[in-house]
Amino acid sequence: MAGLSVLLKADRLFHTSYHSQAVHIRPVCRNARCTSISWELRQTLSVVYDAFVTGQGKKDWSLFRMFSRTLTEPCPLASESRVYVDVTSYNQDNETLEVHPTPTTTYQDVTLGTQKTYAVYDLLDTAVINNSRNLNLQFKWKSPPENEAPPVPFLHAQRYVSGYGLQNGELNTLLYNTHPYRAFPVLVLDTVPWYLRLYVHTLTITSKGKENKPSYVHYQPAQDRLQPHLLEMLIQLPANSATKVSIQFERALLKWTEYTPDPNHGFYVSPSVLSALVPSMVAAKPVDWEESPLFKSLYPVSDSSSYFVRLYTEPLLVNLPTPDFSMPYNVICLTCTVVAVCYGSFYNLLTRTFHIEEPSTGGLAKWLANLIRRARGVPPL
Repeated sequence: MAGLSVLLKADRLFHTSYHSQAVHIRPVCRNARCTSISWELRQTLSVVYDAFVTGQGKKDWSLFRMFSRTLTEPCPLASESRVYVDVTSYNQDNETLEVHPTPTTTYQDVTLGTQKTYAVYDLLDTAVINNSRNLNLQFKWKSPPENEAPPVPFLHAQRYVSGYGLQNGELNTLLYNTHPYRAFPVLVLDTVPWYLRLYVHTLTITSKGKENKPSYVHYQPAQDRLQPHLLEMLIQLPANSATKVSIQFERALLKWTEYTPDPNHGFYVSPSVLSALVPSMVAAKPVDWEESPLFKSLYPVSDSSSYFVRLYTEPLLVNLPTPDFSMPYNVICLTCTVVAVCYGSFYNLLTRTFHIEEPSTGGLAKWLANLIRRARGVPPL
């Protein structure tokens, strides 16, 4: 192995807090008219490490500490092989953070609406690896960093199930827009299994205690055991608000062969998918929009002031009416016991024959004993 693949060590990857592998295939136009296309294959690996836990209470990290390996050589087949490290909080005069090796090239860009600075390490550059025969990126904090809470994203969501009993319930989705002054639309896509019978007339959307009518609603009802419910809505989220989307449902009864091996654990409902153009954080600082005389000019959404985001809420776990699967086992055991006792006794009475056993003469041992008894004058046996 060579290049970034040397870092893929199974025992380290599978002990992380989160890891995800994906393969993306898409068509790419070769010319402006798109008369011919090519296929692009992209493989991704996302890994989340808890640096505070693995670093024994410190936030220091390095490639060797995370992967137990370092980069030794680039991939000979790759035309580009680079490592990008987020160094937004780092500068040359920084007295709290040390980056090794020192980046020679940096790259700045707006990522998800936030201005970011990245250190670029080109693995095809012979000077990057040949100087030390390997590349081990290290972040060391000279002094403990301040525990600053990360900025809250302008769009985040939460989903949960409410209700009691095993007949009716309610699906609730909370959509949060924390932007101080800008509203933006969100496309909500829900796919609900057929065994949750949705009551579409109970669909309610409220924002700041008032009804919020969606701009677009598309609903495709489910078919039992064939397709799930499909609910798609375009909702306008007011600025600095929390929008609640709720819909009631009724639990259906399944066939006993349709239950999973662990039916009492519950059934999972797929998460909601949120798609939106979220305003950028770069242009949302209070100093910029409160003191600027061109305050109204910030409202129109353009490509430079917003970015596309697709979010997935957490999946839900719903309990369905579950029969007592131990009852057939108990019935079988009881029936077999009764049949064995009754039929066994009855069969024994029908097939058994009784005979009178004649007393045995005693054989040679008894004859010798009587002979000795006669010699002694004792009555025989």
